[in-house]
Amino acid sequence: MLRILALLAVLLQLLCCCLAAPSFSNGFFYHDITNGNGNGEIYFNGVRLHVETPEMPIYAVRGSNVTLPCHYRYEPELSAPRRTRVKWSWLPAIGGHETDVLVAVGVRHRSFGDFKGRVRLLQNSPRDLSLVISDLQLNDTGRYRCEVIDGLEDESASVDLELRGVVFPYQPPRGRYHLNFHAAQRACEEQDSALATFEQLFLAWEEGLDWCNAGWLADGTVQYPITLPRKPCGGLGMAPGVRSYGSRHRHLHLFDAFCFSSSLRGRVYFLQHPQRLNFTEAVQACSHDGAQIARVGQLYAAWRLTGLDRCDAGWLADGSLRYPITSPRPNCGPKEPGVRSFGFPAQQQKHGVYCYGPR
Repeated sequence: MLRILALLAVLLQLLCCCLAAPSFSNGFFYHDITNGNGNGEIYFNGVRLHVETPEMPIYAVRGSNVTLPCHYRYEPELSAPRRTRVKWSWLPAIGGHETDVLVAVGVRHRSFGDFKGRVRLLQNSPRDLSLVISDLQLNDTGRYRCEVIDGLEDESASVDLELRGVVFPYQPPRGRYHLNFHAAQRACEEQDSALATFEQLFLAWEEGLDWCNAGWLADGTVQYPITLPRKPCGGLGMAPGVRSYGSRHRHLHLFDAFCFSSSLRGRVYFLQHPQRLNFTEAVQACSHDGAQIARVGQLYAAWRLTGLDRCDAGWLADGSLRYPITSPRPNCGPKEPGVRSFGFPAQQQKHGVYCYGPR
């Protein structure tokens, strides 16, 4: 009996300690006190907390600052202010789990991970909890959740962030279907871009992208967009659309890549040089001009986002030869706008060069 009583005493002591300890989340101590004065009160007595974000996605470009709106209100309105806490979290567009972006209690706030030092609350009004993200990165796309905590009330709403840019198919110098998933990721990164999401590829298809070679997407699926059905591309009887091979083995299966490039921090230009250049000379010429030889993603972004139009083929950093056309005309390729490609010629050949430098 004494042993049982002693055990009960220990359990009771532990329970009291647990009840006395404040809860802890992301470095912030949360004390919920039922004092009935409108601050820390946990029973709303018919008052409802509403959190509101836009239903439509927010669009921005890489390198810019973007604001994700979030406001909260009470129904019916309160006569006295209440102490609330906010947490912004992020679910990446390319898959993964939800992670914290920023938490705040009053004027105290803390940011996390790759967002550290790049995010803050706008707070233009007392109930404005909009999130400001600076120096937007290619992988910042996804769904952001604004969560407001008021005592035991916990309401949230989400807003999607998408980047404006351009999707382009990419294959390495070795030719068609030589990239597994990880090599495709690296290839896009080397061209100042990232593997496209399905949503980005679908939007590009709606805008007219037609490409019969299958390529990796950011979610590990392999797909390709067709606007004009034809026999080698799924058959004449199939409707236009984005054809899918589904998920493939990320190490063993080999395809091309669909890359996504967004805004430019610098300027892409065709270097005015007195003579044609081989590849090595082209790299040196851009360097002497205070720039560097342009990457494929940079040329596509300049074509789509700044209207770069030049009917001269030039070297790019991967050893390919390309030129951008926004206004099709005779002797400048097909009748549709686009970035024309001559593949990967021998590096001893003489051509122009596209450079990328400060604005």
